[in-house]
Amino acid sequence: MDSVVELDAGRENAVARRNAMLYAACQAFNGAAAPISISLGGLAGSYLLAADKSLATAPVTGFNVGLALAALPAAMLMRHVGRRRGFMAGAVIGIAGMLLAAHALLRHDFWLFAMGLVVTGIAAGFTQQYRFAAADRGTPDFKPKAISWVLVGGVAAAIIGPQLVLATRDMLAPVPFAGAFLAGTLLFAVSILVMSFLEPSRPAEAGQALEPVAAPAAGGRSLIEIALQPRFAVAVLCATVSYAVMSFLMTAAPLAMVGCGFSVDESTLGIQWHVMAMFAPSFFTGSLIARFGKEAIVAAGLVILAACAVVALMGIELTHFWGSLILLGIGWNFGFIGATAMVTETYRPEEKAKAQGANDMILFTTVAFASFMSGKTLNSHGWEVINLSVFPIITIALVALAWLVLRGDRNAAAA
Repeated sequence: MDSVVELDAGRENAVARRNAMLYAACQAFNGAAAPISISLGGLAGSYLLAADKSLATAPVTGFNVGLALAALPAAMLMRHVGRRRGFMAGAVIGIAGMLLAAHALLRHDFWLFAMGLVVTGIAAGFTQQYRFAAADRGTPDFKPKAISWVLVGGVAAAIIGPQLVLATRDMLAPVPFAGAFLAGTLLFAVSILVMSFLEPSRPAEAGQALEPVAAPAAGGRSLIEIALQPRFAVAVLCATVSYAVMSFLMTAAPLAMVGCGFSVDESTLGIQWHVMAMFAPSFFTGSLIARFGKEAIVAAGLVILAACAVVALMGIELTHFWGSLILLGIGWNFGFIGATAMVTETYRPEEKAKAQGANDMILFTTVAFASFMSGKTLNSHGWEVINLSVFPIITIALVALAWLVLRGDRNAAAA
């Protein structure tokens, strides 16, 4: 009997591994839309604005608003039409968003450009589901590795996005940046082809269950009941803080670098190093989680995010900007992947769509607010205040995580 279970687990993990590789490939292409939008969103916004430069990051905020708006609908759509069709639909939306952004730049229309990034952000909301889709198949021990493998695709995205910007941003000269958004449509087109090879994301068939599961009600628990679980609440808090702090600093960094006399190319390369640091640790994050536990990796990520702000406060040389951006990426990786793995432990299979959608809606609504406040804060108070403001936020997340760990220890001792 044990050999049969092991064989079933092996087959299930083989399918999960293949799907994770396909999701990683799509992450490489679709994920490149984010560094394009973020590295150029604020700079293009500043180019389009004649007077109030405090609104320069509004297009980046639009991108994150699109993410927040798409979070729950994307999850619910995939529940009804499947992962493959859902992701293909998201890619088509991405093509439309990139085309609209390029058209807006050619027309010199700031708000139309912001709307183009909203639509691109909606497509990115579908891309965010890759990490959850990777956990649809495989054994419980394999799921954190699958999530981290998918995010490895972000390493390629970190290269593809910024290099596409450098190669094509003047393609439609004399209008800057429009060429990069036009070229971005090809990224989404490639992912549609890759998705055609995806295996269905369904659990093991009846009689081949990998572990005993109590038969739940058809619809599962209510969203409120799921959200009131301490583990869910703390996991979402830590994921949100990790992502919001990253967005807050990353959105302001290109404008701050240009404001300190560095070139657009230098700021774009800074974002490239940052995005690579976001995803490169994914080669071993899953293994670290398996060895040290999810909570320990999340805590390490939050501490590294604080270290990023410390480096940024040490000076305004290019090494300070790039060094802080690299730490920002590593901290995000540990905090976000660890917290995402924690979230996947808090819902049943039939509750997947509502729990994942609610997580992303909370997450990206907060991220959108952070990116908007980034431009406002930078314009009003400067780069130093941007970095100082992250310390109390990180402290709150660390305290909540410590409470959860101690609470778990007490519960285990009582049991």
